[in-house]
Amino acid sequence: MPRRMTRRAVLAGTIASVGIIGSARAAWPDRPITLIVPYPAGGGTDMVARTIAPLLERELRASVNVVNRGGGGGIIGHDAIARAQPDGYTIGMITNDLSFYTHLGQSRLTHRDFVKIGQTNEIVGSVTVKHDAPYRRVNDLIEAIRANPGRLRGTGAAPGVNWHVGFLGMMDSLGVDPRSVIWVPAQGGTLGHQDVAAGGSDFSTSSLAEARALLEAQRVRTLCVMADARAEQFPDIPTLKEETGSDWTFSVVHGMAGPRGLPEAILGRLVETLAKVHATEEVQGVLRQRTIRALHRPPAAWEEVLEAQLNSYGRLLKEAGLARG
Repeated sequence: MPRRMTRRAVLAGTIASVGIIGSARAAWPDRPITLIVPYPAGGGTDMVARTIAPLLERELRASVNVVNRGGGGGIIGHDAIARAQPDGYTIGMITNDLSFYTHLGQSRLTHRDFVKIGQTNEIVGSVTVKHDAPYRRVNDLIEAIRANPGRLRGTGAAPGVNWHVGFLGMMDSLGVDPRSVIWVPAQGGTLGHQDVAAGGSDFSTSSLAEARALLEAQRVRTLCVMADARAEQFPDIPTLKEETGSDWTFSVVHGMAGPRGLPEAILGRLVETLAKVHATEEVQGVLRQRTIRALHRPPAAWEEVLEAQLNSYGRLLKEAGLARG
C-alpha cells in the first residue's frame, strides 16, 4: 500500500475511534448507575442517597441503584468509590469522615481522592442533656465542667470520630481542656443520646436529628446547636455562638462524588443534575422532616470546606493525643 494511503487509513481509523468514544460519552448513561453508600442501610447517609436516587433516575433516564458498602467506619465504601472505574457508572456518597482517617492512622484516604459532584446536606451537632438536668443553658454545663474536672461524662461517638471531634472543637474554642471530661464511647449518636436520657452520661454532642425523638418525648433537652443558625424545626434552641460567643460549628457533612478521572462531560452533567434535584421540594421536604439541613454546595466550594476540615480536625486530634504520625 502506498505510504500516503497508509497515513490516510491510520488517520481515518483514529477519527473513527475518537468518534466512537465521543458517541459513548454523549450517550451516557446507557446502563444502570451504582450509587455507593459507605454505611449500612437506615442511617443518615443512606436516607439522603435513597431520597435523591429516584430523582436522579428521572433526570438522567437511567436506573440509579443504591448499594450499601458498610464496614471499617466507612472506609470500605469510600475506598470502593475512589477505586471505581471513572466512567460515570459508579459514584457514591462521601462524608467528612474522610477528614479523620489519615490522622487516626486508619487509612490514607482523604477527600482529595475524589472528584466532587456536590454537597447535599449537613447534620448539625448539639449539646444535649437529660430533661431534668440542672443545666438550663450551655454556659451552666461549661461552668460545671470547669469546677469539677474529671467528674462529668460526655458521649456521642467513639474517640476521634465525628461527634467527639465536635466536642473537642467546642472545648478548644472555649478554652477548656477536653481531658477534664470523661468521654464515654458510643456506637453512634442515637445511642449517645439514649445514654444521656438514661442518666449514664451528663451530656452528648451528637446531632439534633438523632435527639429529635427523645426531645419530643421530653426525655432530653438540647442546650444549643453547633451551627451558624438555629434549626428551622426547633427555633427556640440557640446556637453555641449565641450562648457563648464561640464561632465553632460542627456537622456531619454528606455529598456526592466519584473517582478521580471522571470525564468532564459526565461530571458536568452530574453536577448540573444534582443541583437541579436538590432544589426540589421532594428533597428539601424529606430532609426537613428528618431535621437534616439541606445544603447544596457546588464542587469548588465544597472542596474548600473539606480541605479546611481536614486541616482543622487534624490539629484537634493531634492536640487530644489521638493522631498518629
